[in-house]
Amino acid sequence: MKAKEEKLRQDASECPRETVILARNLDLVFQTADGPVQALKDVSLDIARGDFVSFIGPSGCGKTTFLRVIAGLEEPTGGEITVNDLTPDEARRLRAYGYVFQAAGLYPWRTIAGNVKLPLEIIGFTRAEQDERVKKVLELVDLSGFERKFPWQLSGGMQQRASIARALAFDADILLMDEPFGALDEIVRDHLNEQLLKLWERTGKTICFVTHSIPEAVYLSTRIVVMSPRPGRIHEVIESPLPRERPLEIRDTPEFLEVAHQVREGLKAGHGYDE
Repeated sequence: MKAKEEKLRQDASECPRETVILARNLDLVFQTADGPVQALKDVSLDIARGDFVSFIGPSGCGKTTFLRVIAGLEEPTGGEITVNDLTPDEARRLRAYGYVFQAAGLYPWRTIAGNVKLPLEIIGFTRAEQDERVKKVLELVDLSGFERKFPWQLSGGMQQRASIARALAFDADILLMDEPFGALDEIVRDHLNEQLLKLWERTGKTICFVTHSIPEAVYLSTRIVVMSPRPGRIHEVIESPLPRERPLEIRDTPEFLEVAHQVREGLKAGHGYDE
């Protein structure tokens, strides 16, 4: 039986997977009072359904900008990008993704349940559907029992989990996360990294994750996109050899340290570009 299960897993891993995000020769130039600023240049990337892709690089390398282009919040000035074979704006209107920002962004006058319900109210779900979805996503992020609490009554880590629940509430297939744990202490961050991996495993979402942390990128990702500054572009895409099940202790293994070294070297090399 074990041999059969292993064969099925192997066959599944060898099957071509559907591309859900496709970027080709993407450019983005911002017009400023001091002249044009090229935020992205010649960015090409495929992201398959179910991938966990982290974007890492120095400040100003275009990580968040690229995430915002995927979300239809920024308009590229060159190249092309599709999300589920649609333009980002079309995908946004069809609620193809949930977005988690650096700050939790919860309304202090709304309860946790009220904050999670907000997009559902805007979309027009019935009260019964709202209650059912809120219950489900709060269970996913381990916040059951905190529905009637207000954000100021929760820790920073719990607030971020509530923000993730809100992004999951309408069950989008893609989750865009812009450095959501950057302001948290290391112990809380480790705990939320573990929870995020479990959530990804349970839901099968495609996750795009921006981070400045090499250990976080290596621990979470199936693929790591190393970006370089001036202007922002992809220097290297590193495929992770690590298993999907990853206890925190995996960070002490030679395999983990080797991937971390590769990312670090990629970041150093990326700074060597000249315009």
